[in-house]
Amino acid sequence: MAKILFITPYPYQQAPSQRFRFEQYEKLLQEQDHELYFASFYDHKSWKIIYDHGKVLKKSLAIAKAIIKRMQLMFLLKKYDYIFIHREVAPLGPPFFEFVIAKVLKRKYIYDFDDAIWLPNYSNANAKFQGLKAYWKVNYAMKWAHRITAGNEYLTNYAQQFNANVQLIPTTIDTKNHHFIKTNHEEGKTIIGWTGSHSTIRYLDMIFPVIKELEKTEDFVFRVISDQAPTFSLDSLDFVKWNKETEIEDLSKIHIGLMPLVEDKWSEGKCGFKALQYMALGMVAVVSPVGVNKTIVQHGVNGYLANSAEEWKEIILKLLKNPQKRKEIGKNGRQRVVEAYSVESQKDKYLALFTSEED
Repeated sequence: MAKILFITPYPYQQAPSQRFRFEQYEKLLQEQDHELYFASFYDHKSWKIIYDHGKVLKKSLAIAKAIIKRMQLMFLLKKYDYIFIHREVAPLGPPFFEFVIAKVLKRKYIYDFDDAIWLPNYSNANAKFQGLKAYWKVNYAMKWAHRITAGNEYLTNYAQQFNANVQLIPTTIDTKNHHFIKTNHEEGKTIIGWTGSHSTIRYLDMIFPVIKELEKTEDFVFRVISDQAPTFSLDSLDFVKWNKETEIEDLSKIHIGLMPLVEDKWSEGKCGFKALQYMALGMVAVVSPVGVNKTIVQHGVNGYLANSAEEWKEIILKLLKNPQKRKEIGKNGRQRVVEAYSVESQKDKYLALFTSEED
């Protein structure tokens, strides 16, 4: 039995990067008689305002409070057998806490990340704090870590510049207990859909003209599931506010799931989570051939890769007219997730992080 401390940026069960990288392994770890503890930087109250525009004073006070809590946490680390850091101990400032943990307290830690977080990336709502982000600290957090878990090959290769002990563990889907509803391709009007947060909704700009063009001849619903409504207007648009309690049910009603991306270094670091969600539910994923998407999706077998506006339109049009093809591709997509990107397929690797004799 071990006591494991997860040091995270976001409150428990609130952020996809945490929920689908390690929080969904909570029960499996507890079955191994491990005790789990979570220490988030933001509490639920500050998390609700951190991406709002303005409120600089409230945000500053929330961050100051969180920094104090992090300092207090340093005095408690000796209680834990394993320390697991997701992304960063604090979102602002240099790697002070990572240095204290590794160099002052001499504690080993596992460092986990699922994005190219060494690159500048921030919301407009928090542009005032941009200068405090210190993206360079990620390299030191990697260098001082006892071991690293990264979400895809691109991230793994980057981490290996700073640390030899890097393991690729993809972001996974719980196909037994969470993503278990199957899309019904023969039910109702065809729904083309996208899901994501305020930070990724900008990628819909590249698909908007395609949907606009298809509206002229085809009858379908374009559903957006997000915490923020898109700014564009479409006749087919159906906005659904993201709700954790109904997210799988809402998502499963989509027949064709879209994941447009711009080809850049930030997108290379993405772990294909949208595609995995779509595929796990048996819907057809149509994605940009960027980064890990090219590994997850086998074109025309378990999903589709679309690079240009013409390709997006051609593939979506074909799928709109052929529900049997959607059903076939969707079935193959789910099988792909079960075999290589499910909790069940990766659990031994994950559980081994906390049972290795090396520690």
